[in-house]
Amino acid sequence: MRRQRRLRFKMNIIRSLGDALRRMQVQGLLFAILLLGIILSFASSSFLTGTNIINILYQSTILAVVAIGQTFVILVGGIDLSVGSLIALSSVLSVGLAVKLGLPVWLSILIALLVGVAFGIFHGLAVTKLKMPPLIVTLASLSLASGLAYVFSGGKNIIPVPDIFETVGNAQLFGDKIPVFIPFALAVALISYFVLSKTSFGRMIYAVGGNKTASRLAGIPADRIIIIAFVISGLSAVIGGLMMTARLQSGSPIIGVGMELTVIAAAVIGGTSLFGGQGNVIGTLLGVILLTLASNAIVLLAIPPNYDKVFTGVVIALAAALDIYRQRKSTRNMTRLHKHASNRSVLPDKKQATKEQGA
Repeated sequence: MRRQRRLRFKMNIIRSLGDALRRMQVQGLLFAILLLGIILSFASSSFLTGTNIINILYQSTILAVVAIGQTFVILVGGIDLSVGSLIALSSVLSVGLAVKLGLPVWLSILIALLVGVAFGIFHGLAVTKLKMPPLIVTLASLSLASGLAYVFSGGKNIIPVPDIFETVGNAQLFGDKIPVFIPFALAVALISYFVLSKTSFGRMIYAVGGNKTASRLAGIPADRIIIIAFVISGLSAVIGGLMMTARLQSGSPIIGVGMELTVIAAAVIGGTSLFGGQGNVIGTLLGVILLTLASNAIVLLAIPPNYDKVFTGVVIALAAALDIYRQRKSTRNMTRLHKHASNRSVLPDKKQATKEQGA
């Protein structure tokens, strides 16, 4: 009994160390955001204006929605490279089905959402039933969705968009000061945070990502959880595509293309482990804000836009390196714990055997 208490105590210490490392990463993100904000406030007089702050929040909304969906997938140990192409496909479908084929707008939007669900189910089934690597499956879907977007649109923007897109894209709250996308993205973040931190489904997400075998032995339907995570990612990509269509007032086969790396970067920068089982929505939102701030800095300081990709690549590499370091440290601690527990369990048996021989 005492041995079990010691074991639980040491496991709690290891968990606390892991939580401390994640808190340090979040604190580091906050410091980086604050530092970048201070630098930009001195470098450009336009940075701290109300218009620019609202613009930063507005620019981050679509990335936030899609990155939150990606967070669910990474938490279960997967990855979804198809989100950028799904944004493009949902854009041309939602506009093209209404403009070209004369379908009701609500039906066009519903079909686009169902396409996102279908891709998510396909990804989940391929990963869980066919045991295909998520990287390969979603890479294939990236090409498929992008190709379908080009074929359906003829490689051209589809305009004009139905009135609903124009209305939503221009909608603002509080005396035309806050674009409606900002509270919408905040609502998505709050709901996702609640689901992951306060519900049994959220706990199962973390359990499956932490150890699939152990979660199955505990009675958790791991395959179903993984499929649902991919469906959430597919839906979030389509919603992001609808938002981008409303913002740009065009159904385009190229919007969102390449966004998958930025989405993954936001989640990983925010502390979501590429190994699964660790991360949260708050960290992802901080990652989104940091990347959006960097993009805003490039515009304000008249830096060539290609440097945005350079910054994203460097940040991904640093975040991945930190994630690997954290994972290795956790593995080393667990190995030491198991060795210690094994030694403690063997010693009493040896003592008992010695007593029996002496008798």
